[in-house]
Amino acid sequence: MKLDPHQHEAMYKGWRNRGSQIKGVNQPSCDLIIHFLEDMEIGANVSPVSKKGPRGYGRLRNLKSKMHTLTIIFQEEIGLHSLADLVSKEKELLVLINRMRRGEICSERYYHQPLKAVGNYVQILKTFWHWYQRIKKKEGIEIPDITSDLDCKDAKPKFNYFTIDQVKKMCDVSAYDYRVLMMFLFDSGIRAPTELMNVRVSDLEWDSKGNYYILTIREETSKTFGRKIRLLLCSEILKGYLNKLQLKDHEYIFTKNPQRVNQYLKKLGFEIMGLGTPAVKVYNNKKTQTITNGISVYDFRHSSACYWLLRYKSESALKYRFGWKKSDMIFYYTELLGMKDTIQEEDLYIDTSKPLLEKQLQTKCNEIDLLQEQL
Repeated sequence: MKLDPHQHEAMYKGWRNRGSQIKGVNQPSCDLIIHFLEDMEIGANVSPVSKKGPRGYGRLRNLKSKMHTLTIIFQEEIGLHSLADLVSKEKELLVLINRMRRGEICSERYYHQPLKAVGNYVQILKTFWHWYQRIKKKEGIEIPDITSDLDCKDAKPKFNYFTIDQVKKMCDVSAYDYRVLMMFLFDSGIRAPTELMNVRVSDLEWDSKGNYYILTIREETSKTFGRKIRLLLCSEILKGYLNKLQLKDHEYIFTKNPQRVNQYLKKLGFEIMGLGTPAVKVYNNKKTQTITNGISVYDFRHSSACYWLLRYKSESALKYRFGWKKSDMIFYYTELLGMKDTIQEEDLYIDTSKPLLEKQLQTKCNEIDLLQEQL
């Protein structure tokens, strides 16, 4: 069983059971979006270069949310009655997306704030439109691709950067279970909360020669692919923690509520490193002190990548450790650290044996080649 900390399945099924309403969207567009989502639920009319099969509930919620927001913007900004009418709005669409990138378009669904990560909205619009082309082609109608000139790139992600020494300073003043959690996050660079909360005791194998754990991130819990990595920074404290808890093999190790963890980390990061901004949050007429733009569990993944980037000699091995299929993030971190052109082709291979890693990478390359041939 895979844990779902974001409650994607429950939220999506709840929306479907309540009648699949899309508030504020004209009926023709609403019908198209629901048809699109129904196909994605079963894996029908998907791109020939995408994986086959049903889309996950997290993906379905993302598709629904982004198409909901985009459709309302289209209605308000270019007077669109139906998404099908985009076929005659190619230039207007291009101008509109550029305005969104400049922060000129605000969304009622997000407190009248400019949209963030516009590239992600564009990517989902492309996914929707290419699906629409495929279903119309089956009806004998050729629809032009009005998204071909749209750029899916986003601004480089912003995050709070900290070093291993700063993590240790936070550990010095934090509760024991949070010390274990922070060291594990920084060492593994695991995606949190989904991959993190799905780690079981049985996913850890102790290497008696090296005195460290080998962590298996299972395929079914990963956003990209499963992998085995060595925990060289946190194994000692993690071993003591597991001995204390006496967990069974099938039990999950990290079960804290992600929202509460982030609240704790934000306060801790502000106290120790001054990261974030103090603010007052009002809910139900009650004021609560909080930290905005403070550190979160995902900042540990970013900072971990910066740490291991300095220690890996191979781009392919670093990509394997972090579950990346592309090199984009490596280039981003090298630029951030002022390390342009320093990545060597020699491989450190500290996570897995060289033959095993090369075999796994070759398998991924073969899959990509096959998909390109099919296209």
